[in-house]
Amino acid sequence: MPSTRRRTLAATTVVVAAVVAAVALPLFQPWRLFTGKVVDEALPGADPISMTTSSVPPPTISGDRRQTPSAPPPKAPKRLTSGSFISHEHKTTGTVSVLELPNGSRVLRLEALDTSDGPDLEVWLSDAKVLDGRPGWHVFDDGRYRSLGQLKGNQGNQNYAIPADVDLKALTSVSIWCNRFNVSFGAAQLTQT
Repeated sequence: MPSTRRRTLAATTVVVAAVVAAVALPLFQPWRLFTGKVVDEALPGADPISMTTSSVPPPTISGDRRQTPSAPPPKAPKRLTSGSFISHEHKTTGTVSVLELPNGSRVLRLEALDTSDGPDLEVWLSDAKVLDGRPGWHVFDDGRYRSLGQLKGNQGNQNYAIPADVDLKALTSVSIWCNRFNVSFGAAQLTQT
């Protein structure tokens, strides 16, 4: 009988381990500690990248030599606020800026972002103060906040549209927020430039 008991215990242990793995692996996604995604978006309103060609330019036709007026150069985005990321639950570096585009719309720009990959990461504007050395658990969701969407990549340069109804005088910090575990990976306090 002891061998039957051992087999039953072993089978139960295997079943419990399989159930725990089936629940824990999708929830925690531990493999994301070893993965990453680089996103490199251009600065909004920047001149497009010039492409050189090895083709010979077409011949010009002589005759009318009137000059056509050239278009004025595009206006550069205006930097309203900026800040630098500090680490919370995961090492996070880079800078963040709020830019006003010539058409009046606003964009949150992450530059040289480097943080861990993780499940369900978003970019949040928040009214919480960013304090160095303070853990990121349950900080930015205690007050007012606005999600600007899923984090596009855990590294690189990225742009996030800021809806017109967002009050940037009230929401003065940015967090890379993990919704799954209610924790900030890193955050930046926005200050006037």
